[in-house]
Amino acid sequence: MPGRLVSRGSLELAALAALVPASIAASQTLHLERLPFEQLAVTSPAERVVGEPGRMRIAPRGCPAAADDAQLRRRIVEIAAQEWGFFGFHVVDQTALPADDRRPDRPWRPVVWLDPEESARVAPSIAGYWAATADGAWILERQNAAWQGPAGIGARWRDPWSAAFISWVMCESGLGDDRFRRHIAHHAYIDQAIAARDDPTLSAAFVAHDVGERAVEPGDLLCRVRRAAYRSVADRRDDVGVGVRSHCDIVVGVDAERERVLAIGGNVQGRVSLKLLPATFETRGGEAVPTTIGRGTRAIFAHLELRAPSIEADALARTPTLRALAGQRERLVAIEHRLAGGGSGGPALDASPVGGDLASP
Repeated sequence: MPGRLVSRGSLELAALAALVPASIAASQTLHLERLPFEQLAVTSPAERVVGEPGRMRIAPRGCPAAADDAQLRRRIVEIAAQEWGFFGFHVVDQTALPADDRRPDRPWRPVVWLDPEESARVAPSIAGYWAATADGAWILERQNAAWQGPAGIGARWRDPWSAAFISWVMCESGLGDDRFRRHIAHHAYIDQAIAARDDPTLSAAFVAHDVGERAVEPGDLLCRVRRAAYRSVADRRDDVGVGVRSHCDIVVGVDAERERVLAIGGNVQGRVSLKLLPATFETRGGEAVPTTIGRGTRAIFAHLELRAPSIEADALARTPTLRALAGQRERLVAIEHRLAGGGSGGPALDASPVGGDLASP
């Protein structure tokens, strides 16, 4: 049942969430290669481009046929989780941010960006995300110019790629243009979801709601703006069609007991990362409904609900990517140590659907 952490499976998600109060350091050493297609039917984003960084170009490729909507949420979460693993299981904990995160006295924490070797490893994948958008070709040309500059392959992406990541995930999930407006900017599909709210007959896969209107479930999107004062969908409706700096993440878990939502997004500290978003909840009809998500300038203003049947609240723990870790004790110990903030005695990474603690022999 969405939003509830009462079943055994849901408690497994709570156990997983309990591990992530701190960011993972040096995550590039912990990356997990993508699973074989037979294990998770996803084509690597790197197959959407050809050539080396500096001379890379898009190899046109369509989206796969739409799968059964009954499995759409699960597929979105599974694809996002695989990319999270490919980028090293990086975690960004925002639950400790103050109510006003713009205060000058807020403790400064360094951001660990990718080193040149890791940049080279993930460059084709990020380029492949761009390839899923209509304007990805000229974005890639701009990046080729950056790679040809003095920083070489170590040059950061000059254009934020978080919307491209979301667009690629939805493409690989089987959502065509009529159902999801893939774009280089988040506002395109935020506006599509607002239009679907105003006209339920539209075929859009997502419908926009204010935070607090509905329970949040794995597969939904949570969106915020960077340099605007949106507090609700109505605020954005006044600006529909106008560009705005925004960011959306894919919900992969809801942990009401610890007052947080787990979400995976792209271009978060240069990676596909999992965020811990602070949230407040109230119970309605047996469901935990978030009344706020995020704080300060990172407050979520729009909940884009996926028009698809619900799945388990612990869908992340059940993904093929986390199941694949069952026999990799050394990697698990390292991940668990970092998820626990480098201390000892933290709980083990639990994914009981594959047989108890993942670090167990």
